[in-house]
Amino acid sequence: MRVHAAIVAIVSLLVAVPARAAEQPAPAGQIKVVSGSAFIVRGDTVLPAAVGQRVFESDKVRTGSDGRLGITLKDDTRFSLGPNSEVHLERFAYAPAEGHLALALNVVRGIAAYVSGRIAKLSPDAVRLETPGAIVGVRGTTLALSVSPK
Repeated sequence: MRVHAAIVAIVSLLVAVPARAAEQPAPAGQIKVVSGSAFIVRGDTVLPAAVGQRVFESDKVRTGSDGRLGITLKDDTRFSLGPNSEVHLERFAYAPAEGHLALALNVVRGIAAYVSGRIAKLSPDAVRLETPGAIVGVRGTTLALSVSPK
């Protein structure tokens, strides 16, 4: 009976590991430039930002008073943060063959620069830049935002 229970437990673990790996979302992009204090907030975990580190949908990126951060997404969208800034990558989908295109960035505070990528070129209505006071529609452009906390 014990041998049977052990075999069942081992098989359950082996089946669960590939299922968890398959659930891992694909990265939305990666950090290209970082200086000073900069962080990725993923759920309840705060990670120091590093060049080459992957960024995922639902990540929040923050910089401290001496921080700067540059991120390139899979569709070649680029955004950068200056000191004391925070941006939430609320939505990212880039699967043009399947017709899945979406980008929503919420600039919570600070200074952010944005250069549109292929999502904006293929489906301009699929891109939203949000701030506490406004929503910006993007039609293939470069812009800079300065958001002061309320």
